Amino acid sequence: MTYQKVPENLTDGVGPLEARMLGEAPLAASTRVGLVVSRFNEPVTRQLLAAAVATLRGASLAADAIDVAWVPGSFELPLAADRLAATGRYAAVICLGAIIKGETTHDRHLATAVATGIEQAARQWGIPITFGVLTCETPEQAAARAGGTHGNKGVEAAEATLAMLRLLPNLVPADAGSDSVRPAV
Repeated sequence: MTYQKVPENLTDGVGPLEARMLGEAPLAASTRVGLVVSRFNEPVTRQLLAAAVATLRGASLAADAIDVAWVPGSFELPLAADRLAATGRYAAVICLGAIIKGETTHDRHLATAVATGIEQAARQWGIPITFGVLTCETPEQAAARAGGTHGNKGVEAAEATLAMLRLLPNLVPADAGSDSVRPAV
């Protein structure tokens, strides 16, 4: 099964949407983003990192507001992301890695554990912790998604992070009291 994005022009001719759109809050000047990057498959993850940082800088984040933590492999991404989030210093964390299929099903188990861990950390801390982890069949597929013919998923992870940082201030729970974890900005 192949998954694809819906074409942008699919809604052409539908007419205006009659709904209230939640506004996008501007990024606070104090916004800090942490990136956790896997050293395994580093030629690929370095490309993801370069693109993610360029995207964040293009959104006016200062270089000193972007911190990078390297971990040995993708399996370590969730723990490091959780620890960065726990410091309260980051409005978001981006996880970057490349899991490439080998001769066994190890990649599937690894990808599932990493995705689950990242999602759990995001829910626990209430901040965007985005999944910029490639899960590919071949090294060529990974290269194609790290600046090659399929773009750069580091850009997509950073764009998703920025979008969530702008959306979440509009989604504060009604029962959020002083004990609630809120996104750091």
